[in-house]
Amino acid sequence: MESTTDNVRSQMRKGVLEYCILCILSKKDAYASNIIDELKAANMIVVEGTLYPLLIRQKNQGLLTYRWEESTQGPPRKYYEITDKGRAQLAEMDAAWQEMVLSIDTLKR
Repeated sequence: MESTTDNVRSQMRKGVLEYCILCILSKKDAYASNIIDELKAANMIVVEGTLYPLLIRQKNQGLLTYRWEESTQGPPRKYYEITDKGRAQLAEMDAAWQEMVLSIDTLKR
């Protein structure tokens, strides 16, 4: 059974996953497994069933695109890439995040 603390963390993570995906893709193109690995490395645990709907939504919004690349190990891989619109959205999210952090810090003082 999930504790209240775990539930709060889970809800907060879900709220920032789209932001995190754009952050990852702003550094380099990646396929889903790479994105999941980076999220896990940052303690933002996510499963493929959570990631794919977010990637599809962001693609449909024009924030990212993808291309297929042949793989030396197995089938071709779908590499995701941030678009100019995605970079603009990321800049807005960065500003909103900084504003939120400042607001919370103010409230905590």
